[in-house]
Amino acid sequence: MDSAFGAPALVWLIAGLSIFGIVVRPWRVSEAVWASLGAGAALAFSLISWRAALAAIGDGDDVYLFLTGMMLLAELARREGLFAWTAALATRCARGSPRRMFLLIYGVGIVVTAFLSNDATAVVLTPAVYAAAKDADAPPLPYLMICAFVANAASFVLPISNPANLVVYGTAIPPLGRWLAQFAAPSAAAIAATYLVLRLTQRKALVRPIAIDPSMPPLGAGGRLAAAGIVATAVLLAASSALDRPLGPPTLLCAAAVWIAILVVRRSAPWGALRSISWSVLPLVAALFVMVRAIELTGVTMPLVHPLAGAAAQGAQRAAGAAAIAAVASNVFNNLPVGLVAAHLIVAAHASARVAGALLIGVDLGPNLSVTGSLATILWLLALRREAVEVSAWRFLRLGAIAMPLSLLATLACYLAFT
Repeated sequence: MDSAFGAPALVWLIAGLSIFGIVVRPWRVSEAVWASLGAGAALAFSLISWRAALAAIGDGDDVYLFLTGMMLLAELARREGLFAWTAALATRCARGSPRRMFLLIYGVGIVVTAFLSNDATAVVLTPAVYAAAKDADAPPLPYLMICAFVANAASFVLPISNPANLVVYGTAIPPLGRWLAQFAAPSAAAIAATYLVLRLTQRKALVRPIAIDPSMPPLGAGGRLAAAGIVATAVLLAASSALDRPLGPPTLLCAAAVWIAILVVRRSAPWGALRSISWSVLPLVAALFVMVRAIELTGVTMPLVHPLAGAAAQGAQRAAGAAAIAAVASNVFNNLPVGLVAAHLIVAAHASARVAGALLIGVDLGPNLSVTGSLATILWLLALRREAVEVSAWRFLRLGAIAMPLSLLATLACYLAFT
């Protein structure tokens, strides 16, 4: 592309059409196909070279390992009855109250997001919540919405809670103690504000008492192994984060160990769980990485640089403005390229820790506005479709237009008060 305007405009168009295809799925064509068509179009129009595209795909190796491990753990948990057992436990603990069950699922979502990441909440928790709602004979959507919104609201509790945290800070990520001092109170504000919005907007669906099954399905050896694998993965991820190690290998290692242990216990063929995994997620993510790199190379994110740099240059009093710009931009470009721009600005503008933290909050919390804001929300959509549940982009946006701005305001108010 020779025109300085043409390349950014074309990459914008291609990315928009690809995201539209992923979300709407015209003619029921797979999400991975639409993403791959977008990446292919970027190559065809020379918006990115083959070498740069392959490098972008290679840069995602840790994400592929992480997602493969999480998908394998989720499939093992489903096949071995862990989700059914968890669903029965949730309905028993709720004691017939849909509001208590709503709060219980939200609390579990916080823990899963904090210790396993927001992508794990989309991949692992969503099918478990669907099973719980089905077991309780309750409308599933109010509970499933929790999985999408808490995945972003709780995504800066710890550095490992969102891969975007590592994108924004890179090698300069704060130590755990300083991270908690900076983000513990804002995280609590984001979590509480998001819960209140969800609870109020879904109140009409939380009136009819839920069914209670007094019997608990037995949890066999395979289910116990799957549960142990999920707990071990959380421990290894926390340790890897503390040691500044990649998160993908330990996740896949744990999943593979659980898979082998279950095969030994059951003495069954190894291919059942592997065949049931949604492998199309991996080319989908790889294609998204290619489009993100094309967006970077064509400079389509450069209009963000000046307002964000201005906010950074003028100190902490403009931190809220920087966060708001990053939050809105995350829904236009997806939070991965916006996180990369934020990382560049933090270094280039010598931004203070306060401004850097505000940018991180915008990148993490902003995607609660739309289904296109983060990879976790796209994975959540895919998990719902596997259960034959459809949520339109418009329905999500109507809820996100309330939840995201209110939670962002509450979080920034808390952040600026405590930092």
